[in-house]
Amino acid sequence: MRKIIFVTALAATACKPPPTDADMLREVPEAKDFASAPLPSPDVTGALWAVSQTTENRLIYGVPGEASLIALECTGSSIQITRNSPADEGAGAMLALVGNGHIGRLPVDATRMGGRYFWVGEVPAMSDVWEPLAGPRELIATVPGAGTVELHPSPLPGALIEACRAGEPFDPASLGEPEEPEDEPSTAP
Repeated sequence: MRKIIFVTALAATACKPPPTDADMLREVPEAKDFASAPLPSPDVTGALWAVSQTTENRLIYGVPGEASLIALECTGSSIQITRNSPADEGAGAMLALVGNGHIGRLPVDATRMGGRYFWVGEVPAMSDVWEPLAGPRELIATVPGAGTVELHPSPLPGALIEACRAGEPFDPASLGEPEEPEDEPSTAP
């Protein structure tokens, strides 16, 4: 019986020739597109969370008077995050939020806004991915190639998340006097 199994196994392997180096000589198409060079992490000295002056249920994070770095918006039962950093057309990545004892990862895609591409992702408000933003301590947001943004603590992101989860309009007045820049920074980096 052993001989029959051995002979059958030997016969089955004899039907297929072994690989050769000739397989390595096939033509490989030349890659034409490369990802842009990685960007450095932005300086966040003086950055703060602020209520958008142009869009309801939206927060922005950045240095007053400069382009915003992050935008957070409740869009019905979901929250959309925008990392205002140039992205390559057609690119996708994972944005990581790390801090306050939590790690949240969400997919972001290069999305055309005002003639340029930026990183945008949207996840249900009930997702645990938003927990790093709901705490009282500093955290970071990072997208590969777009640098790491240090996010200073503020009650605004947690309040926006809570309101979005409850299906209620975001009311920053309920937190006391919100931090507001004179003008909303533009999305141009």
